[in-house]
Amino acid sequence: MLIGRIWDVDSAGPRVVAVSGPDIYDLSRLAATVAELLELPDPAAAVRSALTDHDVAERRWATADVVQASLAGDAARPRLLAPVDLQVIKACGVTFVDSMVERVIEERCAGDATRAADIRELVGRALGGSIAALRPGSAEAAEAKRILIQEGLWSQYLEVGIGPDPEVFTKAPVLSSVGLGAGIGIPEFSSWNNPEPELVLIATSQGRVVGATLGNDVNLRDVEGRSALLLGKAKDNNASSALGPLIRLFDAGFTLETLRTEEILLRVEGPEGYLLEGRNSVSRISRPFEELVAATHGKHHQYPDGFALFTGTLFAPTQDRDQPGQGFTHKHGDLVTIRSRHLGALVNRVGPCEELPEWTFGLRRLFDYLSRQGQEARA
Repeated sequence: MLIGRIWDVDSAGPRVVAVSGPDIYDLSRLAATVAELLELPDPAAAVRSALTDHDVAERRWATADVVQASLAGDAARPRLLAPVDLQVIKACGVTFVDSMVERVIEERCAGDATRAADIRELVGRALGGSIAALRPGSAEAAEAKRILIQEGLWSQYLEVGIGPDPEVFTKAPVLSSVGLGAGIGIPEFSSWNNPEPELVLIATSQGRVVGATLGNDVNLRDVEGRSALLLGKAKDNNASSALGPLIRLFDAGFTLETLRTEEILLRVEGPEGYLLEGRNSVSRISRPFEELVAATHGKHHQYPDGFALFTGTLFAPTQDRDQPGQGFTHKHGDLVTIRSRHLGALVNRVGPCEELPEWTFGLRRLFDYLSRQGQEARA
């Protein structure tokens, strides 16, 4: 059961949709926003029922045409948007041991990619594989922390990687994420950066996870490596959050249990013929989904319109792209494909933040659009 949003050129605004094989159905009569749809007691059942009632769901677009327009970046035709709207975009970091070690390396080399190889070897010798099986927050993790402090190797990334509390931060403002085919942005001031292919959980205002999608938590390694206090500068830039292609709703055949072993594949194709492939094996996550959701939502923090939660990535590229020892960094024109068996493929091309389309459709424009649509429906 696949839902999302389409930019409707006829009405000049976003429509809530369901994809059913070759056709895409307009669900605007069922729900004005994705956030509203997900608050229904059983969203998948509601959509399934709507698809059989043409007074509720209107068949309007051909799936193939919309996908083609989206991948081509054709603003003159209906195209897919990021499949969330009013949800807050949250993210968990350092949820995999491998990427945790890479964050330690970034910190140790202060964002200087030329020092990464040497420090990676140093940290690898010191840490070995002894922390890979540690349960965050356990007595064993506390003992490892004591030893690492004693050796002068403790890091704030190790604190959130094996300590009692996960890292949870706000990735992007509401409505700022881009969808299938859109450009993803790297700002001019960054020279060491990478994609982060992630599973993204979609939760309601009550913290109930009702579906999932794919995400690219674009990361600036040089910026965050200088200081973790620069996380906002490293994570939140124009077109730096990509989601899609659609939300797959939970039902009898697709549940949270399905996702615990999801394999998320990454492919980066460079304009110079470069190829990078990677894998994010969700089964290796160090904290269960429930723990990440509980750290995000609860008595301590509410989200009246729900939230999308990036769950972290195992993938941290170390393969050299240009000069030996400098690892991977994006180039403008890179084609990034994030794919999984159950969630499809999210495809985006890298460009400079400063030259990509500016984010202009915010909450005021959305509310104005919905108001106009309501007035037309009553007329």
